[in-house]
Amino acid sequence: MRAALRILLLLVTSLLLAANTAHSQSLFEKLVMPGDVIEGHAKYEKTCESCHESFSKESQRRLCLDCHKDVAKDIVDKKGMHGRRADIVTVECKHCHTDHKGRKENIVQFDKQTFNHNQTDFELKGAHRQTRCEGCHEAGKLYRAAALTCIGCHKKDDTHKGDLGEDCSRCHSEDTWRKQKTYDHSKTKFPLEGAHKDVQCAGCHIGERYKNLPRACIDCHKAQDPHGGRYGSKCETCHASKKWKETHFDHSKSTKFPLKGEHTTVKCDACHKGDLYKEKLAVTCVSCHKKNDPHKGQLGSKCESCHAETGWRKKVAFDHDLTRFPLIGLHAAVPCEECHRTETYKDTPRACESCHKDKTHEGRLGAACGRCHNPNGFALWRFNHDKETKYPLTGAHKGLQCHSCHTVKGAAKVTAPSTCYACHSADDAHRGAFGRNCETCHVTETFRQRRARQ
Repeated sequence: MRAALRILLLLVTSLLLAANTAHSQSLFEKLVMPGDVIEGHAKYEKTCESCHESFSKESQRRLCLDCHKDVAKDIVDKKGMHGRRADIVTVECKHCHTDHKGRKENIVQFDKQTFNHNQTDFELKGAHRQTRCEGCHEAGKLYRAAALTCIGCHKKDDTHKGDLGEDCSRCHSEDTWRKQKTYDHSKTKFPLEGAHKDVQCAGCHIGERYKNLPRACIDCHKAQDPHGGRYGSKCETCHASKKWKETHFDHSKSTKFPLKGEHTTVKCDACHKGDLYKEKLAVTCVSCHKKNDPHKGQLGSKCESCHAETGWRKKVAFDHDLTRFPLIGLHAAVPCEECHRTETYKDTPRACESCHKDKTHEGRLGAACGRCHNPNGFALWRFNHDKETKYPLTGAHKGLQCHSCHTVKGAAKVTAPSTCYACHSADDAHRGAFGRNCETCHVTETFRQRRARQ
């Protein structure tokens, strides 16, 4: 039956071609055409061969793609909604897009509500999921014409004015425009290290300037330079990016003045008051500490002869044994100021009584304390009365206190009587009847004991 119908159709077609009249052709098409084509195909309605090839169903797909070249390219490149379909090689176009249903028929069969955007070249992520179709697809344009790049849609929103190129995804994410991704700054000429990691982009890129920015520390931190430019522009010589107040300058290796003792805690500005590169500082103690010299220069300019860098008063290295008053005994532990009451140090007297006021003898034994006392302690006696005087102490005299005989206070010389009667006249039981030479009868052990008669 179908074969007979085809033969009949072929015969009628041949007759119409032979007639070669517009009227007969139009009449035939109306007889065999299943219905009007859509508005977009109306111009091809009179040329069936544009879309159909006689006795060949397989050719229809090819004819469709010959006309719709953009779809054909997507299929070859495996892109777009058509190119991404798994069955695109076998499925026919008419399976989805059936024509001849009238001018106003929509054969695209596109439903915005159910369409899966993941089947396209632009998967919806983040904030794009809540974006209305009209936000990306302009009215009057094909859906496939929508931009696939960030800059394609957000060029007007680009605060960088194109200075950072068009690859917005390097810094921004689709969740929100303001929330930035972790940009790999290490791939630039200025890797972010230390405290720089926590700085907001706008802190350095003022005015959205990202190209040709200076990279020297002083370019950004000039206003924060506490030295006022006196130490030059190479901040990294002393400072690290981790913390501005932490310095790593090695004064011992980089200068001729190694910092020791208290000098290690002194601030740079305490010594370097002028231009670091023009001012040449002296390295002597007196050059910095002249105003602090309590000796007013009377002990010379070599402070290190006595003082050490561990502390001006903590340690005095002066060798007192080289002076005319070596420190012996308890004197070695006495603070300098105890003897040197003035800051000149050179006018200090050396006599004992100059420092040790005589409150015990009250001048009865003279001023030469050293004759009796030892520097290791006042209680240690060393005076030998038998050898150093003309009056050896014998008998009961040995146990007497010095003041028993030496009774004159404040005398110019050490005085004491050398006769028995001078001390014992009040004890003379004879009332002077036997004279004053007591030793004629009495001995020093005791008055009661008499000498043997000769």
